[in-house]
Parts: sequence; C-alpha cells; structure tokens
Amino acid sequence: MDLPHSPAADRNKDAILAVLRAILPGQGSALEIASGTGQHVACFAAALPGWTWQPTEADARLLPVIAARVAEAGLANVRPAVPLDVMAPQWALESAPLPQRFDAIFCANLLHISPWPTCAALMEGAARHLAPSGVLVTYGPYLEDDVPTAPSNEAFDASLRARDAAWGIRRLEDVRAQAQRAGLVLRGRHAMPANNLLLEFVVAADAASGRQP
Repeated sequence: MDLPHSPAADRNKDAILAVLRAILPGQGSALEIASGTGQHVACFAAALPGWTWQPTEADARLLPVIAARVAEAGLANVRPAVPLDVMAPQWALESAPLPQRFDAIFCANLLHISPWPTCAALMEGAARHLAPSGVLVTYGPYLEDDVPTAPSNEAFDASLRARDAAWGIRRLEDVRAQAQRAGLVLRGRHAMPANNLLLEFVVAADAASGRQP
C-alpha cells in the first residue's frame, strides 16, 4: 500500500526518539496528539517496546493511514488510532472517554499550524489526562525572546501567516504562560535540528497535590 509520507517526520523522528529515550522511563502509556501519517508513532513504538501508544488525529482521512502503517510494522503496542479534537472541552473516543491518565502525551508540529486557542486547549487537556508524574512533550519551532530567530524560521513564520493569519510560530514564553494557567510547568528545553525545540511540561507540584486519585 502506497501510504502518504511526511519527509519532515522522517527527518526528525530519530532526533526526537533520542530525547524520548533519555527522558521517559522504561515503560508506560502514551497519548499522541495529531498523529498525522503515523510515522512518529510507528518509530517510537518499535523503539520503545515497554510503552503502549494511543495515536489520535483530527483528520478522519488519516486514521486508516495510521492503521495501515502500524499494521505494516507489525506493532502490538499501538492501540487503534481514534479521532480527537484538541479543542473539545472533553477529550473522548467515539464511544467512551479517554483513559483518565497517561504517563506521556506527545504532540509534534501542531501549535504553529493551528489558531492560538489550540495551545490553551492542548495544555488544559494534557493537565486533565497526565498522570501525576507524567510529561507533555511538544516538538516544533518556537520564537524565544533571548535567542535570535533563525532566518529559516523567520521565513517559515511569514509563509505560515500568509497561508492563514491565525497560524504562525509561537513565542515560547506565551506557550509557557498557557501551560502555567493549566497547572503545568516547563521542565526541559532541548535544542533540536533545523532550529526546532523539544519541550517537556510536567504537572506543577501544587496542582498535582490537589488532584483526585
């Protein structure tokens, strides 16, 4: 089967995997937001067999693509891909709510190709569904107040805004502020190839202490 293919996902999957190996424990359950063509989840699930992955995607046309890619790889630790609208007030499967807690939530290349309210929705949803010791991992380009913006990111930002005025590379401080409002704190910042960043957000100590078990 000739599956849709993302060259960017192929380029960045190994660099992301290297960081995931360093920051994740040996086993757990992970929720992937905006799984796209399924290349990331197929790579990570194969390399991290102690983890069970739940891919999701808002574009229903990509769900069979993810399923085919997972089947092609023969992966038993990936649940069937399901539709998920990040903007929904409650994240749910077609017939039942998502499991309440995940040890990791992974989201790549979403914030800059969606309207800004998506960031708040992502952070609020992650805060609802992360285990107390869980981590939200985001990957993509960001603007940093104290770091010169690479010319390639400046050009990319301009092209995004030309396509849709609601899109654009987000300021890291703005993303951090949205996370804090949801009860998450930035734990780690990892410089990645092609002027991207991988960020780790975890549940704030005071937020975790007030959670229901």
